[in-house]
Amino acid sequence: MQDLRAAIIQTNLLWEDIPGNLAMFDKKISDIEEAVDLIVLPEMFNTAFSMNAAVCAEDKDGHTTEWLRNTAKEKNCAICGSILTRENNQYFNRLIWMMPDGSYSYYDKKHLFRFAGEHEVFSQGKGKITTKLKDWNIRPLVCYDLRFPAWCRNAYYNGKFDYDVLLFVANWPEKRRDAWMSLLVARAIENQSYVIGVNRVGTDGKGNSHAGDSMIIDPKGKVMVQIPSHKEATEIATLSYSELQSYREHFRVALDWDNFTIEK
Repeated sequence: MQDLRAAIIQTNLLWEDIPGNLAMFDKKISDIEEAVDLIVLPEMFNTAFSMNAAVCAEDKDGHTTEWLRNTAKEKNCAICGSILTRENNQYFNRLIWMMPDGSYSYYDKKHLFRFAGEHEVFSQGKGKITTKLKDWNIRPLVCYDLRFPAWCRNAYYNGKFDYDVLLFVANWPEKRRDAWMSLLVARAIENQSYVIGVNRVGTDGKGNSHAGDSMIIDPKGKVMVQIPSHKEATEIATLSYSELQSYREHFRVALDWDNFTIEK
């Protein structure tokens, strides 16, 4: 199976400014000169983490979704990030996974950040998705989901894993950056998968500071790429499927994982 080339973009975000953020990402994405299979943007990449849903939310298949479609086609790669979405008189923190052919899937954030009142504005997602890219299985999640290992948990049945890459997009605050970094490594180790975590930098419209610390981690818990704190940068890493398979085959801890179900 082919290796996977992933680009992560760590950047400041403009507060509730959709045109400004999309123009900024246009520039940063156009600066990626080498071929990649996947580009990962932060949580609420077009507005920053705002709960001003009346102003920031877009209808399903709205302007930002179309921007993602055009960008994925132009760069010939998958691209993902979350946006505020309005559907059936509800608001969702929705991760869009856009493929270069214009098809997409989405994941609505399950664990809403109660301490900021997110659960009072947005509706909770009901299920997970697994996306396919070059025969890799990828499980995309959003920010606060990282704190819930049962929701993040990989599964192993009949010699097959549910996913090969666990991916988080975030607006994770600097004051809890140690938890962000530690939990990303833990999720990689316990699930025998690569982990990608993309966070923003800068100060948002509520005065919250974000350090970034975006990372790509291998299945053993080794950090392959870490963007320095408070720095705007794009980094690219190659995820090796042969190394993933070799590690899983030689250290078959998945055979002893506990089986369980989650009550919705």
